[in-house]
Amino acid sequence: MKTVDSSRSKSSVIFPSRRDAIKQGLAGILAYSAAPLILPSRLFGATAPSNQINLGFVGMGLQCGGHVGAMLGRDNCRILAVCDVWQEKAQKQKDRIETSYGKNKRGGSYKGVDIYHRYEDLVARDDIDAVFVCTPDHWHAAVSNAAMKAGKDVYCEKPLTLTIKEGQVLVETARRYGRILQTGSQQRSNGAFRKAAEMVRNGWLGEITGIRTSLGEFPIVTALPEEKIPEGLDYDRWLGPTPWRPFNLQRMKGDYGGGWRCFYEYGARKNGDWGAHHFDIIQWALGMDHTGPVEFIPKGWNGTQYQTHIYANGVHVERVDEHLKAMIEFTGTKGTIWVSRGDYLETDPVAMASKPLEPGEVHLYASEDHHDDFLNSIVTRQRPIADVEIGHRTATVCHLNAIAERLGRPLRWDPLKEEIIADTAASRWLDRPRRAPYAIL
Repeated sequence: MKTVDSSRSKSSVIFPSRRDAIKQGLAGILAYSAAPLILPSRLFGATAPSNQINLGFVGMGLQCGGHVGAMLGRDNCRILAVCDVWQEKAQKQKDRIETSYGKNKRGGSYKGVDIYHRYEDLVARDDIDAVFVCTPDHWHAAVSNAAMKAGKDVYCEKPLTLTIKEGQVLVETARRYGRILQTGSQQRSNGAFRKAAEMVRNGWLGEITGIRTSLGEFPIVTALPEEKIPEGLDYDRWLGPTPWRPFNLQRMKGDYGGGWRCFYEYGARKNGDWGAHHFDIIQWALGMDHTGPVEFIPKGWNGTQYQTHIYANGVHVERVDEHLKAMIEFTGTKGTIWVSRGDYLETDPVAMASKPLEPGEVHLYASEDHHDDFLNSIVTRQRPIADVEIGHRTATVCHLNAIAERLGRPLRWDPLKEEIIADTAASRWLDRPRRAPYAIL
Protein backbone atom coordinates (compact mmCIF):
# COMPACT_ATOMS: atom_id res chain seq x y z
CA MET A 1 0.00 0.00 0.00
CA LYS A 2 1.32 3.46 -0.97
CA THR A 3 1.26 6.19 1.65
CA VAL A 4 2.39 9.78 1.79
CA ASP A 5 4.55 11.12 4.60
CA SER A 6 2.26 10.78 7.62
CA SER A 7 4.07 13.52 9.53
CA ARG A 8 2.69 16.20 7.23
CA SER A 9 -0.88 14.93 6.87
CA LYS A 10 -3.78 15.50 9.20
CA SER A 11 -6.47 14.45 6.76
CA SER A 12 -8.70 11.44 7.41
CA VAL A 13 -9.67 11.04 3.73
CA ILE A 14 -9.00 7.72 2.00
CA PHE A 15 -9.84 7.67 -1.69
CA PRO A 16 -10.99 5.30 -2.98
CA SER A 17 -11.96 3.51 0.25
CA ARG A 18 -10.52 0.07 0.90
CA ARG A 19 -14.04 -1.24 1.53
CA ASP A 20 -15.25 0.05 -1.85
CA ALA A 21 -12.21 -1.49 -3.51
CA ILE A 22 -12.85 -4.86 -1.90
CA LYS A 23 -16.50 -4.81 -2.95
CA GLN A 24 -15.45 -4.19 -6.57
CA GLY A 25 -13.18 -7.24 -6.59
CA LEU A 26 -9.82 -7.33 -8.36
CA ALA A 27 -10.39 -4.26 -10.50
CA GLY A 28 -11.22 -2.23 -7.43
CA ILE A 29 -8.23 -3.39 -5.45
CA LEU A 30 -5.89 -2.54 -8.33
CA ALA A 31 -7.34 0.95 -8.54
CA TYR A 32 -7.04 1.26 -4.79
CA SER A 33 -3.40 0.21 -4.72
CA ALA A 34 -2.52 2.65 -7.50
CA ALA A 35 -4.25 5.66 -5.94
CA PRO A 36 -2.40 8.09 -3.65
CA LEU A 37 -3.57 7.51 -0.09
CA ILE A 38 -3.69 10.11 2.67
CA LEU A 39 -3.77 8.50 6.08
CA PRO A 40 -3.88 10.26 9.45
CA SER A 41 -0.74 9.89 11.55
CA ARG A 42 -2.75 8.61 14.52
CA LEU A 43 -3.53 5.43 12.56
CA PHE A 44 0.04 4.32 12.02
CA GLY A 45 1.00 1.47 14.28
CA ALA A 46 -2.65 0.48 14.79
CA THR A 47 -5.48 -0.93 12.71
CA ALA A 48 -7.72 1.81 11.40
CA PRO A 49 -11.50 1.26 11.64
CA SER A 50 -11.60 1.76 7.86
CA ASN A 51 -9.10 -1.09 7.46
CA GLN A 52 -11.05 -3.55 9.58
CA ILE A 53 -12.89 -6.31 7.74
CA ASN A 54 -16.51 -6.32 8.87
CA LEU A 55 -17.98 -9.80 9.23
CA GLY A 56 -21.38 -11.44 9.33
CA PHE A 57 -22.06 -15.02 10.44
CA VAL A 58 -24.86 -17.24 9.14
CA GLY A 59 -25.66 -20.42 11.06
CA MET A 60 -25.00 -20.45 14.80
CA GLY A 61 -24.47 -24.18 15.28
CA LEU A 62 -21.50 -26.30 16.33
CA GLN A 63 -18.96 -25.12 13.75
CA CYS A 64 -19.83 -21.45 14.16
CA GLY A 65 -18.55 -21.35 17.72
CA GLY A 66 -15.00 -22.13 16.65
CA HIS A 67 -15.02 -19.60 13.84
CA VAL A 68 -16.41 -16.84 16.05
CA GLY A 69 -13.75 -17.59 18.64
CA ALA A 70 -11.04 -17.41 15.99
CA MET A 71 -12.23 -13.95 14.87
CA LEU A 72 -12.67 -12.43 18.32
CA GLY A 73 -9.55 -10.64 19.48
CA ARG A 74 -8.22 -10.06 15.98
CA ASP A 75 -7.41 -6.43 15.37
CA ASN A 76 -8.10 -6.55 11.62
CA CYS A 77 -11.75 -7.64 11.71
CA ARG A 78 -14.99 -7.00 13.55
CA ILE A 79 -18.20 -9.08 13.79
CA LEU A 80 -21.23 -6.91 13.10
CA ALA A 81 -24.08 -9.37 12.58
CA VAL A 82 -25.26 -12.94 13.16
CA CYS A 83 -28.09 -14.89 11.56
CA ASP A 84 -29.93 -18.06 12.50
CA VAL A 85 -33.40 -19.53 12.15
CA TRP A 86 -33.35 -20.24 15.90
CA GLN A 87 -33.49 -16.99 17.88
CA GLU A 88 -31.98 -18.55 20.99
CA LYS A 89 -28.79 -19.61 19.20
CA ALA A 90 -28.34 -16.23 17.56
CA GLN A 91 -28.82 -14.44 20.88
CA LYS A 92 -26.24 -16.66 22.55
CA GLN A 93 -23.56 -15.78 20.00
CA LYS A 94 -24.53 -12.08 20.07
CA ASP A 95 -24.03 -12.03 23.83
CA ARG A 96 -20.71 -13.83 23.54
CA ILE A 97 -19.38 -11.44 20.91
CA GLU A 98 -20.52 -8.28 22.63
CA THR A 99 -19.11 -9.48 25.94
CA SER A 100 -15.75 -10.11 24.29
CA TYR A 101 -15.65 -6.74 22.58
CA GLY A 102 -16.79 -5.03 25.76
CA LYS A 103 -13.67 -6.31 27.48
CA ASN A 104 -11.45 -5.15 24.62
CA LYS A 105 -12.77 -1.73 23.66
CA ARG A 106 -10.70 0.34 21.27
CA GLY A 107 -13.05 3.27 20.95
CA GLY A 108 -16.68 4.20 20.95
CA SER A 109 -17.58 3.55 17.30
CA TYR A 110 -18.72 -0.06 17.75
CA LYS A 111 -22.51 -0.33 17.95
CA GLY A 112 -22.89 -4.01 18.81
CA VAL A 113 -24.10 -7.12 17.00
CA ASP A 114 -27.35 -7.22 15.04
CA ILE A 115 -29.42 -10.41 14.83
CA TYR A 116 -31.09 -11.51 11.60
CA HIS A 117 -33.61 -14.23 10.93
CA ARG A 118 -33.09 -14.16 7.16
CA TYR A 119 -29.61 -14.33 5.65
CA GLU A 120 -30.85 -12.20 2.74
CA ASP A 121 -31.14 -9.24 5.11
CA LEU A 122 -27.66 -9.75 6.52
CA VAL A 123 -25.91 -9.96 3.14
CA ALA A 124 -27.77 -6.84 1.94
CA ARG A 125 -25.85 -4.65 4.40
CA ASP A 126 -23.36 -2.36 2.71
CA ASP A 127 -21.03 -2.30 5.71
CA ILE A 128 -20.37 -6.05 5.77
CA ASP A 129 -17.34 -7.19 3.77
CA ALA A 130 -17.35 -10.95 4.31
CA VAL A 131 -19.71 -13.68 5.46
CA PHE A 132 -19.00 -16.94 7.29
CA VAL A 133 -21.44 -19.67 6.21
CA CYS A 134 -21.70 -22.21 9.03
CA THR A 135 -25.09 -23.75 8.24
CA PRO A 136 -25.77 -27.43 7.54
CA ASP A 137 -24.73 -28.48 4.03
CA HIS A 138 -28.13 -27.98 2.41
CA TRP A 139 -27.94 -24.20 2.93
CA HIS A 140 -24.27 -23.65 1.96
CA ALA A 141 -24.84 -22.84 -1.70
CA ALA A 142 -27.82 -20.52 -1.28
CA VAL A 143 -26.18 -18.34 1.36
CA SER A 144 -22.75 -18.29 -0.31
CA ASN A 145 -24.23 -17.47 -3.70
CA ALA A 146 -26.35 -14.63 -2.34
CA ALA A 147 -23.43 -13.21 -0.36
CA MET A 148 -21.11 -13.16 -3.37
CA LYS A 149 -23.74 -11.55 -5.58
CA ALA A 150 -24.12 -8.89 -2.89
CA GLY A 151 -20.40 -8.11 -3.11
CA LYS A 152 -19.24 -10.10 -0.08
CA ASP A 153 -16.36 -12.54 0.22
CA VAL A 154 -17.21 -15.88 1.78
CA TYR A 155 -15.78 -18.46 4.14
CA CYS A 156 -17.99 -21.54 3.70
CA GLU A 157 -17.82 -24.69 5.75
CA LYS A 158 -17.04 -27.99 4.05
CA PRO A 159 -18.29 -29.77 2.05
CA LEU A 160 -18.92 -26.71 -0.08
CA THR A 161 -22.25 -27.91 -1.46
CA LEU A 162 -25.11 -30.39 -1.27
CA THR A 163 -24.99 -31.15 -5.02
CA ILE A 164 -22.50 -30.98 -7.87
CA LYS A 165 -24.66 -28.47 -9.76
CA GLU A 166 -24.50 -26.11 -6.76
CA GLY A 167 -20.71 -26.22 -6.91
CA GLN A 168 -20.72 -25.27 -10.57
CA VAL A 169 -22.97 -22.31 -9.77
CA LEU A 170 -20.70 -21.11 -6.95
CA VAL A 171 -17.59 -21.28 -9.14
CA GLU A 172 -19.34 -19.29 -11.86
CA THR A 173 -20.62 -16.67 -9.40
CA ALA A 174 -17.25 -16.25 -7.69
CA ARG A 175 -15.47 -15.73 -11.00
CA ARG A 176 -18.13 -13.43 -12.47
CA TYR A 177 -18.29 -11.17 -9.43
CA GLY A 178 -14.59 -11.33 -8.56
CA ARG A 179 -15.22 -12.73 -5.09
CA ILE A 180 -13.00 -14.66 -2.68
CA LEU A 181 -14.38 -17.94 -1.35
CA GLN A 182 -12.43 -20.00 1.15
CA THR A 183 -13.71 -23.54 1.71
CA GLY A 184 -13.37 -24.68 5.32
CA SER A 185 -10.98 -27.53 4.44
CA GLN A 186 -8.54 -26.43 7.11
CA GLN A 187 -6.24 -29.44 6.80
CA ARG A 188 -4.65 -27.61 3.85
CA SER A 189 -3.37 -25.06 6.37
CA ASN A 190 -1.42 -27.67 8.30
CA GLY A 191 2.27 -28.29 7.81
CA ALA A 192 2.14 -32.09 8.09
CA PHE A 193 -0.54 -32.45 5.39
CA ARG A 194 1.30 -29.98 3.15
CA LYS A 195 4.62 -31.85 3.53
CA ALA A 196 2.91 -35.17 2.78
CA ALA A 197 1.33 -33.69 -0.36
CA GLU A 198 4.68 -32.23 -1.45
CA MET A 199 6.43 -35.59 -1.02
CA VAL A 200 3.82 -37.27 -3.20
CA ARG A 201 3.88 -34.47 -5.80
CA ASN A 202 7.67 -34.64 -6.08
CA GLY A 203 7.74 -38.39 -6.63
CA TRP A 204 9.46 -39.35 -3.40
CA LEU A 205 7.20 -42.41 -3.15
CA GLY A 206 7.88 -43.43 -6.73
CA GLU A 207 4.81 -44.72 -8.52
CA ILE A 208 1.73 -44.52 -6.28
CA THR A 209 0.36 -48.03 -5.78
CA GLY A 210 -2.49 -47.22 -3.42
CA ILE A 211 -4.08 -44.65 -1.12
CA ARG A 212 -6.21 -45.50 1.89
CA THR A 213 -8.28 -43.46 4.31
CA SER A 214 -10.84 -44.23 7.01
CA LEU A 215 -13.92 -42.05 7.46
CA GLY A 216 -15.84 -43.99 10.11
CA GLU A 217 -19.59 -44.62 10.02
CA PHE A 218 -22.71 -42.81 11.13
CA PRO A 219 -25.54 -44.81 12.73
CA ILE A 220 -28.33 -46.02 10.46
CA VAL A 221 -31.19 -43.53 10.33
CA THR A 222 -34.33 -44.68 12.12
CA ALA A 223 -37.82 -43.21 12.20
CA LEU A 224 -38.05 -40.24 14.56
CA PRO A 225 -41.25 -39.42 16.46
CA GLU A 226 -42.70 -35.97 15.92
CA GLU A 227 -41.97 -33.44 18.64
CA LYS A 228 -43.23 -29.96 19.38
CA ILE A 229 -41.31 -27.22 17.61
CA PRO A 230 -39.52 -25.03 20.18
CA GLU A 231 -40.50 -21.39 20.49
CA GLY A 232 -38.31 -19.08 18.44
CA LEU A 233 -37.36 -21.74 15.86
CA ASP A 234 -38.38 -21.40 12.21
CA TYR A 235 -38.20 -25.11 11.46
CA ASP A 236 -39.65 -24.75 7.97
CA ARG A 237 -36.80 -22.43 7.02
CA TRP A 238 -34.24 -24.77 8.60
CA LEU A 239 -35.50 -27.53 6.27
CA GLY A 240 -35.37 -25.02 3.43
CA PRO A 241 -35.09 -26.72 0.02
CA THR A 242 -35.06 -30.26 1.46
CA PRO A 243 -38.15 -32.52 1.79
CA TRP A 244 -40.55 -31.71 4.60
CA ARG A 245 -40.16 -33.97 7.65
CA PRO A 246 -41.85 -33.80 11.08
CA PHE A 247 -39.77 -31.96 13.64
CA ASN A 248 -37.51 -33.94 15.93
CA LEU A 249 -34.58 -32.25 17.66
CA GLN A 250 -32.27 -35.14 16.76
CA ARG A 251 -32.69 -34.24 13.09
CA MET A 252 -31.28 -30.74 13.70
CA LYS A 253 -28.42 -31.57 16.02
CA GLY A 254 -24.96 -30.81 14.71
CA ASP A 255 -22.97 -33.19 16.92
CA TYR A 256 -20.33 -35.33 15.26
CA GLY A 257 -21.96 -38.57 16.37
CA GLY A 258 -25.01 -38.04 14.20
CA GLY A 259 -27.75 -35.45 13.94
CA TRP A 260 -28.40 -33.99 10.50
CA ARG A 261 -25.15 -35.46 9.19
CA CYS A 262 -26.76 -38.92 9.27
CA PHE A 263 -29.40 -37.97 6.71
CA TYR A 264 -28.87 -37.95 2.95
CA GLU A 265 -31.39 -35.09 2.73
CA TYR A 266 -28.83 -32.73 4.27
CA GLY A 267 -25.49 -34.09 3.11
CA ALA A 268 -23.47 -37.08 1.92
CA ARG A 269 -23.09 -38.79 5.32
CA LYS A 270 -19.46 -39.73 6.05
CA ASN A 271 -18.37 -39.09 2.47
CA GLY A 272 -19.34 -35.46 2.94
CA ASP A 273 -18.17 -35.27 6.54
CA TRP A 274 -14.63 -36.65 6.93
CA GLY A 275 -14.43 -37.39 3.22
CA ALA A 276 -14.47 -33.66 2.51
CA HIS A 277 -11.27 -33.37 4.57
CA HIS A 278 -9.32 -36.46 3.55
CA PHE A 279 -10.35 -36.65 -0.11
CA ASP A 280 -9.33 -32.99 -0.32
CA ILE A 281 -5.77 -33.71 0.82
CA ILE A 282 -5.59 -36.65 -1.59
CA GLN A 283 -6.72 -34.41 -4.47
CA TRP A 284 -4.02 -31.90 -3.45
CA ALA A 285 -1.28 -34.51 -3.22
CA LEU A 286 -2.13 -35.98 -6.62
CA GLY A 287 -2.30 -32.57 -8.33
CA MET A 288 -5.99 -33.05 -9.11
CA ASP A 289 -7.40 -29.77 -7.74
CA HIS A 290 -9.01 -28.84 -11.07
CA THR A 291 -10.15 -32.29 -12.14
CA GLY A 292 -10.95 -35.54 -10.31
CA PRO A 293 -11.44 -39.31 -10.44
CA VAL A 294 -13.04 -41.08 -13.41
CA GLU A 295 -14.71 -44.03 -11.67
CA PHE A 296 -16.53 -44.59 -8.38
CA ILE A 297 -17.19 -48.10 -7.07
CA PRO A 298 -19.36 -48.73 -3.99
CA LYS A 299 -18.41 -51.23 -1.34
CA GLY A 300 -19.70 -54.72 -2.13
CA TRP A 301 -20.05 -54.30 -5.88
CA ASN A 302 -18.94 -57.61 -7.41
CA GLY A 303 -16.96 -58.40 -4.28
CA THR A 304 -15.29 -54.99 -3.96
CA GLN A 305 -14.07 -54.92 -0.35
CA TYR A 306 -14.01 -51.15 0.09
CA GLN A 307 -15.56 -48.06 -1.43
CA THR A 308 -13.09 -47.06 -4.12
CA HIS A 309 -12.56 -44.22 -6.56
CA ILE A 310 -10.07 -44.36 -9.40
CA TYR A 311 -8.16 -41.64 -11.28
CA ALA A 312 -7.36 -41.75 -15.01
CA ASN A 313 -3.72 -42.56 -14.19
CA GLY A 314 -4.84 -45.72 -12.42
CA VAL A 315 -4.39 -44.57 -8.82
CA HIS A 316 -6.96 -46.19 -6.50
CA VAL A 317 -8.28 -44.50 -3.33
CA GLU A 318 -9.92 -46.86 -0.83
CA ARG A 319 -12.16 -45.91 2.05
CA VAL A 320 -11.35 -48.73 4.45
CA ASP A 321 -13.44 -49.89 7.39
CA GLU A 322 -10.65 -50.71 9.81
CA HIS A 323 -8.68 -48.27 11.93
CA LEU A 324 -5.51 -47.11 10.19
CA LYS A 325 -2.25 -45.91 11.66
CA ALA A 326 -3.13 -42.42 10.39
CA MET A 327 -5.99 -40.56 8.74
CA ILE A 328 -4.44 -40.95 5.27
CA GLU A 329 -1.95 -43.51 4.00
CA PHE A 330 -0.06 -43.04 0.72
CA THR A 331 1.86 -46.07 -0.60
CA GLY A 332 4.25 -46.15 -3.54
CA THR A 333 7.05 -48.26 -5.00
CA LYS A 334 9.60 -46.39 -2.85
CA GLY A 335 7.82 -46.17 0.50
CA THR A 336 4.78 -45.14 2.53
CA ILE A 337 3.55 -41.91 4.13
CA TRP A 338 1.14 -41.73 7.06
CA VAL A 339 -0.35 -38.34 7.94
CA SER A 340 -2.94 -37.11 10.44
CA ARG A 341 -4.04 -34.06 12.37
CA GLY A 342 -1.93 -33.07 15.33
CA ASP A 343 1.08 -32.63 12.98
CA TYR A 344 1.50 -36.40 12.75
CA LEU A 345 3.74 -37.38 9.85
CA GLU A 346 5.50 -40.73 9.61
CA THR A 347 7.31 -42.26 6.66
CA ASP A 348 8.99 -45.46 5.57
CA PRO A 349 11.87 -44.97 5.01
CA VAL A 350 12.05 -42.90 8.18
CA ALA A 351 14.46 -40.28 6.84
CA MET A 352 11.96 -39.17 4.21
CA ALA A 353 9.90 -37.23 6.77
CA SER A 354 12.76 -34.87 7.66
CA LYS A 355 14.22 -34.51 4.19
CA PRO A 356 13.98 -30.89 2.98
CA LEU A 357 12.56 -29.93 -0.40
CA GLU A 358 15.08 -28.94 -3.05
CA PRO A 359 14.72 -25.43 -4.56
CA GLY A 360 13.71 -26.87 -7.93
CA GLU A 361 11.00 -29.16 -6.56
CA VAL A 362 7.29 -28.45 -6.24
CA HIS A 363 6.60 -26.21 -3.25
CA LEU A 364 2.87 -26.06 -2.53
CA TYR A 365 0.94 -23.01 -1.37
CA ALA A 366 1.88 -22.56 2.29
CA SER A 367 -0.80 -21.43 4.72
CA GLU A 368 -0.18 -21.75 8.44
CA ASP A 369 -3.65 -20.60 9.51
CA HIS A 370 -6.85 -21.08 7.50
CA HIS A 371 -8.55 -17.97 8.87
CA ASP A 372 -5.49 -15.78 8.32
CA ASP A 373 -5.29 -17.05 4.77
CA PHE A 374 -8.93 -16.02 4.17
CA LEU A 375 -8.51 -12.56 5.66
CA ASN A 376 -5.28 -11.99 3.71
CA SER A 377 -7.02 -13.00 0.49
CA ILE A 378 -9.75 -10.44 1.12
CA VAL A 379 -7.09 -7.72 1.17
CA THR A 380 -4.81 -8.99 -1.63
CA ARG A 381 -7.58 -10.45 -3.85
CA GLN A 382 -5.40 -13.51 -4.42
CA ARG A 383 -7.24 -16.82 -4.32
CA PRO A 384 -7.01 -18.62 -0.97
CA ILE A 385 -5.58 -22.07 -0.36
CA ALA A 386 -9.02 -23.73 -0.55
CA ASP A 387 -10.49 -21.65 -3.37
CA VAL A 388 -14.07 -22.17 -4.56
CA GLU A 389 -13.11 -24.49 -7.43
CA ILE A 390 -10.94 -26.60 -5.15
CA GLY A 391 -13.83 -26.90 -2.72
CA HIS A 392 -16.20 -27.76 -5.57
CA ARG A 393 -13.91 -30.46 -6.97
CA THR A 394 -13.45 -32.07 -3.57
CA ALA A 395 -17.19 -31.93 -2.89
CA THR A 396 -17.73 -33.60 -6.28
CA VAL A 397 -15.64 -36.57 -5.12
CA CYS A 398 -17.76 -36.76 -1.97
CA HIS A 399 -21.06 -36.53 -3.85
CA LEU A 400 -20.19 -39.11 -6.51
CA ASN A 401 -19.07 -41.62 -3.89
CA ALA A 402 -22.37 -41.04 -2.07
CA ILE A 403 -24.43 -41.40 -5.26
CA ALA A 404 -22.69 -44.69 -6.10
CA GLU A 405 -23.30 -45.83 -2.52
CA ARG A 406 -27.01 -45.01 -2.68
CA LEU A 407 -27.54 -46.57 -6.11
CA GLY A 408 -25.39 -49.60 -5.30
CA ARG A 409 -23.50 -49.55 -8.61
CA PRO A 410 -20.36 -48.00 -10.12
CA LEU A 411 -20.35 -44.61 -11.83
CA ARG A 412 -18.09 -43.40 -14.61
CA TRP A 413 -17.32 -39.68 -14.54
CA ASP A 414 -15.97 -37.22 -17.05
CA PRO A 415 -14.18 -34.57 -14.92
CA LEU A 416 -13.65 -32.26 -17.91
CA LYS A 417 -17.32 -32.07 -18.90
CA GLU A 418 -18.42 -32.73 -15.30
CA GLU A 419 -20.88 -35.38 -16.46
CA ILE A 420 -21.79 -38.89 -15.36
CA ILE A 421 -21.23 -41.12 -18.37
CA ALA A 422 -24.08 -43.19 -19.85
CA ASP A 423 -26.25 -43.37 -16.72
CA THR A 424 -29.37 -41.22 -16.98
CA ALA A 425 -30.74 -42.26 -13.59
CA ALA A 426 -27.52 -41.43 -11.76
CA SER A 427 -27.22 -38.13 -13.64
CA ARG A 428 -30.42 -36.93 -12.00
CA TRP A 429 -28.47 -36.78 -8.73
CA LEU A 430 -26.16 -34.06 -10.03
CA ASP A 431 -28.77 -31.76 -8.56
CA ARG A 432 -31.87 -32.23 -6.40
CA PRO A 433 -35.46 -30.98 -6.49
CA ARG A 434 -36.02 -28.07 -4.12
CA ARG A 435 -39.08 -27.58 -1.97
CA ALA A 436 -41.05 -24.39 -2.63
CA PRO A 437 -40.41 -21.54 -2.00
CA TYR A 438 -36.71 -22.40 -1.66
CA ALA A 439 -35.82 -22.90 -5.35
CA ILE A 440 -32.78 -20.73 -4.99
CA LEU A 441 -30.37 -21.67 -7.76
